[in-house]
Amino acid sequence: MNHQLFTRWGKNLDTDKPLQEYPRPQMVRDSYLNLNGYWEYAINFEKKAPVKYDGKILVPFSPEAFLSGVHRQTRPDEYLHYKTQFTLPEGFLRKRVLLHFGAVDQICEVFLNGSPVGSHEGGYLPFCFDITEYLAKGANELTLTVRDYSDTSYLSRGKQKLGRGGMWYTAQSGIWQTVWMESVPECYIERVKLDPDYDNGSIGIKVFSTGRRGRDVRIRILDGDCEAVSACMAADKKKDIKIKDFKSWSPETPHLYHMEITMGEDCVRTYFAMRKFSVGRDEKGILRFMLNNKPYFHNGLLDQGYWPDGLYTAPTDQALRYDIVKMKELGFNMIRKHIKVEPARWYYHCDQIGMLVWQDMVNGGSDYHMNFICFMPNFWMPFGRLVKDNKYRAFARREKAGRAQYYRELKAAIAHLYNVPSIAAWVPFNEGWGQFDAAEAAARVRKLDALRLIDEASGWFDQGGGDMYSIHNYWRRLKVKPKKDRVVALTEYGGYSQRIEGHSFCSEVYGYRIYQTKQELTKGYRELLETDIIKGISKGLCGTVYTQVSDVEEEVNGLLTYDRDLVKVEEETVKKLNQKIYEEFERCTHTGQ
Repeated sequence: MNHQLFTRWGKNLDTDKPLQEYPRPQMVRDSYLNLNGYWEYAINFEKKAPVKYDGKILVPFSPEAFLSGVHRQTRPDEYLHYKTQFTLPEGFLRKRVLLHFGAVDQICEVFLNGSPVGSHEGGYLPFCFDITEYLAKGANELTLTVRDYSDTSYLSRGKQKLGRGGMWYTAQSGIWQTVWMESVPECYIERVKLDPDYDNGSIGIKVFSTGRRGRDVRIRILDGDCEAVSACMAADKKKDIKIKDFKSWSPETPHLYHMEITMGEDCVRTYFAMRKFSVGRDEKGILRFMLNNKPYFHNGLLDQGYWPDGLYTAPTDQALRYDIVKMKELGFNMIRKHIKVEPARWYYHCDQIGMLVWQDMVNGGSDYHMNFICFMPNFWMPFGRLVKDNKYRAFARREKAGRAQYYRELKAAIAHLYNVPSIAAWVPFNEGWGQFDAAEAAARVRKLDALRLIDEASGWFDQGGGDMYSIHNYWRRLKVKPKKDRVVALTEYGGYSQRIEGHSFCSEVYGYRIYQTKQELTKGYRELLETDIIKGISKGLCGTVYTQVSDVEEEVNGLLTYDRDLVKVEEETVKKLNQKIYEEFERCTHTGQ
């Protein structure tokens, strides 16, 4: 039997105005109209918009989420319909109006006042439409038709599964991020690409614009309230601007520079950080992760990004920020965002707080052969190092269209998140889930972004590419040794479990080692870190990802309960262990120690 859990933020949710914060902090305009709130919805078998709707749904929560007010699973053969009305506030309209969707799972068509505006495929990335020509004076009617195949097609789906259980979670559908509008001039700034050059002390800027190329652009870079530098440049051309005596960004000192960009009548605000991710040899000749040209241990956790009351959608911005803050307080410096792309504000919080991010690409593919892609390499580790991933049938990647869709989303995800300072690594594939041609995927990632690290195939089915010799280890004592050309990283481990009555989704328990009390769980966690992690650093271990931040449904292996009410381990013990990790890494990477 499943139990509906609530977070404290969900219990106190303002249903009249949910998630009102500006959704795109990496490129801010003053123009902003939030459309979150109660919409009409219907679920049926007809693609055509219904005459009568079923009731109200609280956007941006998926119908499967309790906070939506619907709490009903959509099926692959059903259509999910949305309808709302809006009127543009006085003074809002400039020349053009852009309608933005943070994410809609999985395929949607958008209509305004009965006219088709556009469509989108893929449930994890933002998209927008210019709706200027479709607007009416006064009230406007916005409708969507959505279909979600979940795990019955090759499209990306992450951990969603219609038959949830174990490591697979409740499937969700439809709008799950903020819907909003902005008004812009006829010629406006479309996007900005920022390339910090740490070694040369400069920031590379390229402003992409609509309309005539090469328009004049004015740049102001601010350090706090003080102007650090100003410059003029041409749109659609890159310019490098020197930052004198710049301040570095790191988890310990997360310093951000702010930037104002003006082009004609348009003005946007963004931010950046001066930091460098690389690999290099320590004083003892062992290959290590480097941050700002110094050896740096990535000490992280796996983060699924699920909420008991909102599923993919955190109830509030405070909830979204909470997990990051709590993990930082416990002494971690990295989060691996597991096969999900979060709202842009999540990355903004990581940038501000000082939390490294390893970003997974979202897995797709048809029905997985779990014996092949999971159980065999997990229990016999050499298996995953021997198999080539061009066996498309075995890896559930027979459909050419599905492979093409993956590459489109790979490119789009990197473009979307490119300016996020805290993202240290890209992870194209995880444990063979929908994996194919990983070496080619890693090469494409490198071409799209040469400034970050790559974990080509996290866990197993290693094809020899990327920057990491990536290990998943849940069942045995860890044995590592330095590699000649790649950094050794334990990219998943632990998964120690404890179910706490009143804070658990169901009575079933899924995990790798079961404990009954906080003291027992803490003792097991301490022994694991002292035996495997701390001792492994001298042998070349450079990064770790503990499973995981929070419980999710029956997978009760989080440091936090699913409702985020309890920390399941003794906090001071975890802090001291993390400090020991950093001290041991410092000792092992310097010849004089």
